[in-house]
Amino acid sequence: HLDDKLDCIKKAVAKGSYKYTIHGAKQRIARRLKRKDIEQAISNGEIIEDYPKHHYGPACLLLGKTEKGKALHILCSLQEIVDIVTVYEPDLNEWGEDLKTRRKNEK
Repeated sequence: HLDDKLDCIKKAVAKGSYKYTIHGAKQRIARRLKRKDIEQAISNGEIIEDYPKHHYGPACLLLGKTEKGKALHILCSLQEIVDIVTVYEPDLNEWGEDLKTRRKNEK
């Protein structure tokens, strides 16, 4: 099932059927990421978290890499035109070494 979702996202982005939410656009600009970086990361990405009840509609968090090997997390909604809700470099304080596993708050 996740493979189907990933396939839909990759196909939509490859043909340019995606847009940024205001938050997503701000995050991309603030992090100096180019459109090509995000498209590249999605093209080789994998779903690491699934959010079927996200407030933007069904969404998935992808982990992918840019051409230069920079790891990115990209939250995409699953719609006919994919919304890129946010994009960021995963923080090792929040994510395990694999960049796929959330660290538990150790208190």
